[in-house]
Amino acid sequence: MTAATLPTTSVSPTVRQRWTRARGVLLALVILLAAAVALAVLRSGDRHGSLDPRSADPYGSRAVAELLADRGVSTRVVTTTAEARAAAGSDTTLLVTAPDLLTDRQQRELRAATADSGGRTVLLAPGDPSLATLAPDVTADPAPSLDSTLSPGCELPAARRAGNADTGGMRYKTTAPDADRCYPDDGLPTLLRIPAADGTGDTVVIGAPDILYNDRLDEHGNASLALQLLGSRPHLVWYLPSLADDAATDAGDRSFFDLIPSGWLWGTLQLTLAAAVAALWRGRRLGPLVLERLPVAIRASETAEGRARLYRKANAHERAATALRAATRTRLAPLLGVPPAQAHAPEALLPALSAQLHDSGRDLHTLLFGPPPRDDAALITLADQLDALEREVRTS
Repeated sequence: MTAATLPTTSVSPTVRQRWTRARGVLLALVILLAAAVALAVLRSGDRHGSLDPRSADPYGSRAVAELLADRGVSTRVVTTTAEARAAAGSDTTLLVTAPDLLTDRQQRELRAATADSGGRTVLLAPGDPSLATLAPDVTADPAPSLDSTLSPGCELPAARRAGNADTGGMRYKTTAPDADRCYPDDGLPTLLRIPAADGTGDTVVIGAPDILYNDRLDEHGNASLALQLLGSRPHLVWYLPSLADDAATDAGDRSFFDLIPSGWLWGTLQLTLAAAVAALWRGRRLGPLVLERLPVAIRASETAEGRARLYRKANAHERAATALRAATRTRLAPLLGVPPAQAHAPEALLPALSAQLHDSGRDLHTLLFGPPPRDDAALITLADQLDALEREVRTS
């Protein structure tokens, strides 16, 4: 018996069978991959340069910057909190495009620089995470505006001159007594102007950035409102928060879990509990195992071959050798007159075997009780030697 290639049997799938089984899965994976690539390509430019005064994309804001330049207002783009703080002044309007993306430290530094600067600070669609620091007298209403285009509904000159505008988005509440509440939706304003305590500067909160988009600027009074809110001072600082900002990557500001929305945390907890309950449900035992008769008769050769293939796939040389030696000892014991209970005891089996064969020179102990073989070739040699030993005992 040699270590030649195992012959193909009825339990060995052919290449054609493997391809037939796998082609459906492979086709589905190819379709999903193609759909993902196509979707990524189609949507890759949807928000490119969003609210960037240098971008001419539909969601960019280059048109506003050029109109402001025609009116003598200079626009400067900054991406760090340090630059925004340094630029704050009485002749400057600071536009913060994404207040909620700022860390607590960035918000505090920005508030300290603008509170008494005498300039104007414009916040685009801020939520409660940033309002608590940048505009303490303002809170966001959880229900957004249902209409995007709203009428002024206030005495603010800029709003009355602009007329209807696309400010619908976040709605706000404020406790500031002298605040201008404009563009209300269901009684709550979507634009607020809050004068500073010294009366020289102010903070403007807008519920939506739509009035600054290139493709929405020519609708309703969007252009007029944007130019009046951003052009009240000769200099405009356009703050686009960036991850490259050292203040934004300060580990002392927010932990990883602080950056995850609370809804995701609760959802993850619920999924974990559901998985634990499902594991308990599927893993419980309802009683002892019940033996059932097989519906068909399986040939012993197929069972042995299947088990041998499993041993070979797992490289279980020790387990296979142990099974071969135990089976040989069990069959030799009756032939040698050894009780079955002592078939696996070397002190009982080996003396009887030596006496039967009249041979004390061979190392029968190593053959029947020795260490496991190192590889497939040694395992095959062991099987041949065990077969030869059993035949010799039967014929002696």
